[in-house]
Amino acid sequence: MTGALREIAAIRERLRRLGASPAHEHRVLRLWLNAMAQDSGSRRIEGFLPRALREALPALSEELAAIARIASRYPAQDGSERLLVELGDGQTIETVLLPAGGLCVSTQAGCAVGCIFCMTGRGGLARQLGSAEIAAQVALARGLRPVRRVVFMGMGEPAHNLDAVLEAVALLGTAGGIGHKSLVVSTVGDARLFERLLALRVGDVRPALAISLHSTQPAKRAQLLPRAPHIAPADLAELGERYARAVGHPIQYQWTLIDGVNDGDDEIDGIAALLAGRRAMMNLIPYNAVDGLALRRPPIERAVSIARLLSQRGVLTRLRRSAGQDVDAGCGQLRARLAGDLIRPHA
Repeated sequence: MTGALREIAAIRERLRRLGASPAHEHRVLRLWLNAMAQDSGSRRIEGFLPRALREALPALSEELAAIARIASRYPAQDGSERLLVELGDGQTIETVLLPAGGLCVSTQAGCAVGCIFCMTGRGGLARQLGSAEIAAQVALARGLRPVRRVVFMGMGEPAHNLDAVLEAVALLGTAGGIGHKSLVVSTVGDARLFERLLALRVGDVRPALAISLHSTQPAKRAQLLPRAPHIAPADLAELGERYARAVGHPIQYQWTLIDGVNDGDDEIDGIAALLAGRRAMMNLIPYNAVDGLALRRPPIERAVSIARLLSQRGVLTRLRRSAGQDVDAGCGQLRARLAGDLIRPHA
């Protein structure tokens, strides 16, 4: 595999050169994304696909399978499963099977944002993923179990690879058969992402949006997300509200709860002031501890109390379990551990 099929556009171009019509393209892509053989289905390919395409299908199927392959699997006790995925050039990324038909996909190999609580950010950015490499993670996962919901919350910042992410979203929402609300794009906040999403036409796939907030205080948020765009939390919430009104479903706000850092009463007050009355869902995620880092998850009693207090103050709140804690499920932990990237405490 030389990387020629990293992009969905390259796959479509290959199919067109083989005489494929839009209907033929859709069939090939649908079967690929659903982990089905290209001769599957009730329609006989002899009477439907052009001869050149039929003859090329075995080799094409091999190339599609080579876009990404599972290097190793790490099932967890909670029903999630972390996959170490190897791309055609040997680069590795992480994909996580979640309970109840969910899948968390990566959009970059590494990440440039540098969130202090994220292992991926500590390693920096290796390269962008192509749109086909993003979509291929769904095909891999569907070879193991059903996938009905895809969240773009794995390695990388989707807004930094926006063209590829939106191309993958469009394909997954059509040939991939995943509903718009079940495609969730996460971001630390980038004006370009909001502009592109708001510019989508009514007939386009319009995904749900998750904003990684983590603090309502600009200075503290800048410390936690040192290379994120400097957009004030209040402005982020307003941008989110505009998109929520446009698509008709709420914005998810992600908040990694870190003991003594962003779990205080001041942050509870800030969240209530920022999100009460908005089309918003607050997802509280207790921190997944990393050996060698001083950061810790708060006691479960504190996390439950925060969720209850926010709900009482008009913020729809969900306390999420941190999936796969027994298999290094924090973003980037598995990849770093297998690469021998040992984390040392800050001086």
